[in-house]
Amino acid sequence: MANPEGTPIWYELMTADPDASKAFYDDVIGWTIEAQPSGEMDYRMIDSGSGGGSVGGVMRLTEAMQAGGAKPTWLFYIGVNDVDASVEKIKAAGGSVLMPAWDIPGIGRIAMVADPQGIPFYIMRGASEESSTAFDRMGMGKCNWNELSTPDQAGANAFYATVFGWTYPDKMPMGAMGDYIFVHVGDQVIGATMNHPGDGPPPAWRFYFRAPDIEQAAAKVTKNGGTVHAGPMEVPGGDRIIVASDPHGVMFGVVGPGNQGA
Repeated sequence: MANPEGTPIWYELMTADPDASKAFYDDVIGWTIEAQPSGEMDYRMIDSGSGGGSVGGVMRLTEAMQAGGAKPTWLFYIGVNDVDASVEKIKAAGGSVLMPAWDIPGIGRIAMVADPQGIPFYIMRGASEESSTAFDRMGMGKCNWNELSTPDQAGANAFYATVFGWTYPDKMPMGAMGDYIFVHVGDQVIGATMNHPGDGPPPAWRFYFRAPDIEQAAAKVTKNGGTVHAGPMEVPGGDRIIVASDPHGVMFGVVGPGNQGA
């Protein structure tokens, strides 16, 4: 893993119906999700559809997983240099371990954890020496933005700074909502944190994936049984976004160029 520690390196959709999720996201984002499992476990790779390689994977939620409390959701993997050392940092900083570290031969070492506010994510030390490009600020079909909505913004920011070395040099006032605080890994902006508004979807990480036309993406969300909750709307920098949920109620975002349909 050549990415700097603290960089998002993989995105994963957990769903009870991978075939339906494939049909939805392939159309809305322009991805090509594998039609069949890659191996014994139903885990399907997400191709960006733009020639840029993989974005992440789709994992089927089994009945046993759902009985244990697993729900459809998007999660991401944060790259670290040492998974076991990072697990100890997470615990010391008030986070929790949901699934202890384990090895996947040829893939890397992984643990599923949560921040002090209970918001889950993975940490991973990848086996490959190549850099992940799953997160790419302008990459078509890639995740362009990672956004944390949290009930304790100051506490969350301190946690991620302690564990991953994130910094927060810039912010944008949002009135009664407080500040939209930008997250840097080194000199790269990977997203932002914000105060949870207290209603609507629960606190979580939300991921924005780039599509070529935001108006078309919004129409396809609705056509395929999803819901557009906000947008299309312009954001600083000129892009336009929507906040949406898929037919299984999983929240996600889409970002596209701002010079269309305005």
